[in-house]
Amino acid sequence: MTLTELKRALSADPAQQLRLRLPGGDAVPVSFHITEVGQVTKDFIDCGGTRRQVVTCQLQAWVGPDAEHRISADKLLGILEKGAGLFASGEVPVEIEYEQALISQYPVAGVEVAEGALVLRLESKHTDCLAKELCLPRSPVAGMFRSAFAAAAPCCGPGGCD
Repeated sequence: MTLTELKRALSADPAQQLRLRLPGGDAVPVSFHITEVGQVTKDFIDCGGTRRQVVTCQLQAWVGPDAEHRISADKLLGILEKGAGLFASGEVPVEIEYEQALISQYPVAGVEVAEGALVLRLESKHTDCLAKELCLPRSPVAGMFRSAFAAAAPCCGPGGCD
């Protein structure tokens, strides 16, 4: 979900309380705070040598000692408006950073009205090889590991991309 899409959803139902639903179905405690809005830019070179950049809007969710705290759609919209100058475009994807044993970033997959609130559905992030045409075998053989085929792959070194 992009920043523009999130703002549109929040504006459509500003009085609703917000909830965050984690990928496994668990909910972030309803007393969460949004403590940061930021633009995160990642500049990198993939294993095929291509220079890339990923830009996201990252919101940090934090559960503090105030168990009575609640955040509404209009409150989050106000936070996003304060951070509007950070973004050249509203077409950046939105992620929620949340700590539950480990700090993780979850892309916002969608928004729905459920449980008497506006629920932001979060999804898992996954790693991926961005140079598959260079790293993956052309014709895999059943039962063999990818690294056995990628041993001579120029992008990742002698061990392949695994």
